[in-house]
Amino acid sequence: VQLQAYGGGLAQAGGSLRLSCAASGRTFSSYAVGWFRQAPGLEREFVATISLRAGTTYIADSVKGRFTISRDNAKNTVYLQMNSLKPEDTAIYYCAAQNRGFLTDSGPAYDSWGQGTLVTVSS
Repeated sequence: VQLQAYGGGLAQAGGSLRLSCAASGRTFSSYAVGWFRQAPGLEREFVATISLRAGTTYIADSVKGRFTISRDNAKNTVYLQMNSLKPEDTAIYYCAAQNRGFLTDSGPAYDSWGQGTLVTVSS
């Protein structure tokens, strides 16, 4: 499956953005999808993941209560709704897919990665 993340941009602290991850391929519904982010000089960080049919989600503590993940398999798209944004949310956000049969926050478990979209939050 090939992925493309988009929707990043500049937001003010307290604002919102919605990222989208568009997938190609007829087997998209067979993949769990995750969002990760990487800020300058820092390691890649897990943000959220969603199961095949959106029945289960797993959100990182650092964004819990502010970010939600959802998917529309009919549109081959996964969304990351980001509310109450903080300057520390500034990063390149990547979506990734894996079909190992369980949700995971481990980056190496994901087989396909999108190119990333930049989110900048100003204070």
